[in-house]
Amino acid sequence: MTTKDSEKVDNIIYSYATDISQLEEENRILKETLESMKSELSRLKRTPLMVCEVKELLGQQAIIRIPNGNSFFVEVSEECDNLTVGDTVLTEQKNLTILKKINATKNFDVDKFVIIDKPDIDWKDIGGLSDKVDQIKEVIELPLKKPKLLEKVGIKPPKGILLYGPPGTGKTLLAKAVAKSTNATFIQIVGSELVQKFIGEGAKLVKEIFQLAKENAPSIIFIDEIDALAATRMDIGTSGEREVQRTFMQLLAEIDGFKSLSNVKIIGCTNRKDILDPAITRPGRLDRLIHVPNPDLGGVREIFKIHTKSMNTDIKNLDKIVKNMEGFSGAEIHAVCTEAGYCAIRDNRTKVSNKDFLDAIQKIKDMEATEDSQDYLSIFG
Repeated sequence: MTTKDSEKVDNIIYSYATDISQLEEENRILKETLESMKSELSRLKRTPLMVCEVKELLGQQAIIRIPNGNSFFVEVSEECDNLTVGDTVLTEQKNLTILKKINATKNFDVDKFVIIDKPDIDWKDIGGLSDKVDQIKEVIELPLKKPKLLEKVGIKPPKGILLYGPPGTGKTLLAKAVAKSTNATFIQIVGSELVQKFIGEGAKLVKEIFQLAKENAPSIIFIDEIDALAATRMDIGTSGEREVQRTFMQLLAEIDGFKSLSNVKIIGCTNRKDILDPAITRPGRLDRLIHVPNPDLGGVREIFKIHTKSMNTDIKNLDKIVKNMEGFSGAEIHAVCTEAGYCAIRDNRTKVSNKDFLDAIQKIKDMEATEDSQDYLSIFG
């Protein structure tokens, strides 16, 4: 081999070695870049992430709604598949890329409405409402305890009941007694809790509560102060009122929609039946309307005995005490018993006498008279 050929070989080897060195350097840079990107991606997936709702899917892109109600057209991560409209997702806060799908029920934490520890109110703890108790047992308790009996007869039980009447007459107590008497999952809601801040959230919450009830059937949904949600709809109103109506319409759809409620029963409770929309009380929804009035004298006696059974009393004339409480609600009778106990404590006594109860009755009457007088005077204020 000539010197010239040798130089050519050396040049080729040098060039080859240089190319390898450059490739190794590029490979090192690429690896560092890849690790940096993986680290950045991992950082982006760490909390806090934004909780959003999928409104529309367009391939690997989607339209989402963020918590303040605004909508955005965003990318969907390749790792996030099986998305459907209505899903709740986690998005990166800067560019709102969808990173992960989460359980929708955790968005509103509907599990907080489930009463784990059942109330300790029994049917025997409710006085003066025996006929109301029988009606509730027929509609709510019997279908949950003996569903096959109704199947043999060939009828479908009512979906729910509405308890209405003056404040303090025992409507909530009846619902608590039902919760204890059955092994059903008991879900308690206040009507105002279903009214959410942003458009569509109240309706979604209603849907998720009913879905939770169906998944944990047999179950009872108790909606206290239902008039906050189901008042008569008006043609003209504020945006807030229209949102309440949307939530109400979702409630109607859940009660009487295409999907069967199965072993889910609804109990509504209100002091203002007069303002309820007729749509909620028609047959097929809250079928049974049960009026819970103030007790008669016999009921007053029963309720008084229930509230005094654990008290240390020295009652000489029960009839006089009962007569003086005519027209009282169950809550007022309970207030009388509590106030009578304090009368004895103030005199450093351990037994509650007839006079203590009569003084307590008069005090409750005076308080109500004062409140009525203030209401009257406020008209001219």
